[in-house]
Amino acid sequence: MNIELEKLIYALNQRFKTDIISADCQTMPLQGGTVGNVYLVMGIAESVDGKKLPYRIVLKIQNKWERYGDPGSWRREYDLYSSDLGATFSQALRWPTCYHAELNAEENEYQLWLEYIDGVTGLDLTGDMYEKAALELGRFQGKLYAEQPAVLQSLTNLSHADLMKKTYLHYRSWPVVYDYIRSEDCEFPLHVRQMLIDIDEQADEIFARIEKLPLVLCHRDFWVTNLIYAEGRIALIDWDTSGWGYLGEDLASLIADEPDIDHMVEYYQRCVPAYYKGFSEYAHVSRIADHCVYEIILLVFGYRLVEGYLHTEDDYEKTKHVHTLQKIYEMKTNPGWSHLVT
Repeated sequence: MNIELEKLIYALNQRFKTDIISADCQTMPLQGGTVGNVYLVMGIAESVDGKKLPYRIVLKIQNKWERYGDPGSWRREYDLYSSDLGATFSQALRWPTCYHAELNAEENEYQLWLEYIDGVTGLDLTGDMYEKAALELGRFQGKLYAEQPAVLQSLTNLSHADLMKKTYLHYRSWPVVYDYIRSEDCEFPLHVRQMLIDIDEQADEIFARIEKLPLVLCHRDFWVTNLIYAEGRIALIDWDTSGWGYLGEDLASLIADEPDIDHMVEYYQRCVPAYYKGFSEYAHVSRIADHCVYEIILLVFGYRLVEGYLHTEDDYEKTKHVHTLQKIYEMKTNPGWSHLVT
């Protein structure tokens, strides 16, 4: 990876808030997204007053690509970092600081030079960390919903509220998954199959309920790999899918997207009340019986799990997908609460 030294030094100037005159660097690939590359850039920078400053910084290079139903997503993170959205975060939940953002429109590519945050992420997150993430997400969304800061009106490149519905209907119209759960060849337990069939039959009524929920700014990829827990705070990366969505959408991702399967039901029981508690600090919420997190989990992840099962030859992966669906079934029978905080 060839690093442009001029851009690195500019980013380091912002990072250290002092004049950097030189820097050496090494790069290491980090987990990237679709048609994008993410690198950890590290080395020693030298300031104008002779100080040697060790550094780690993230360089994200994103190329144009097309996401189903969301054509502007490829450059959304650049647009968001170029806006005033960063001022709406709290210390408890924020995104990494961006030191430099640059769009090359001719090559349909952008670069972000971002803060490196060292913390706990992925399946290493504990139940307390899940609950903290749910609480702070609720607070963040509740505050924006209640206060409606001007920046929300200026964000023109956001995914639309109907993205979840369109994605579900797209999956449902796909015979590979739709027909499989209804076929004699389906190897899922009968109650799991029926759960998926029931959600299809009830989808119109469920979406009518969902569409009465508060419309909030959603991250829409709020899963454990995009969460970093450090020093009691949550940092949230990869904002390219974000947009307008309904209360509970992000929470569904936290619980069901590549989950800690053995603790799914527990985390569902802990995170839903925490999320509503955070939201209710800023805005009124109805009784917990009216929430749709369980239904959103099934609408978003049900057919995705069926697809994953059908398109892997790995027996462990197949078992994992079925086990995840079983845990979603158990959430319905073991919700773990009786009411929302008042």
